[in-house]
Amino acid sequence: MRIMPDKLFFCIIVSFLCVFICIGHGFANENDYQGMSMKFSNFLQCELTRVDAPDYFNGKAFKITEINLFDVKKEGDLTIVTGIVKCWVVNRFETLFAAVGVKQLFGHEKVYYLLIQKQDFSVLATQLEKYPYKDRCAWSRYSLDDVR
Repeated sequence: MRIMPDKLFFCIIVSFLCVFICIGHGFANENDYQGMSMKFSNFLQCELTRVDAPDYFNGKAFKITEINLFDVKKEGDLTIVTGIVKCWVVNRFETLFAAVGVKQLFGHEKVYYLLIQKQDFSVLATQLEKYPYKDRCAWSRYSLDDVR
């Protein structure tokens, strides 16, 4: 059986297109992950260190050493972002667990819900809605230090 040159050419073109689409999709996902990770990190850094922030460590001085994004899931129009914040408190490490509920508002992402606690937890949108967030820190991939 002989393969026609035009069919062979068509198969090669389709194969290249499939490869480029898959590679492009992989880069988009990496950029999405990096962007979400930066937004999560910048938001929690701001929220935990602002002047009137809740006191999670009973008045002890602390330094944020690491912020890790664990998961991003969609529930309706709400994006739930979860992760941890590792802090050096006096002479030991302590971990805070965080869940942030983000919605689109006129094409911009805005934090609507925030839950931070010392115990690990899993959260659904209906549970997170019990913790509304008053707009104090921006949900942005750029920290204020980068702008200066």
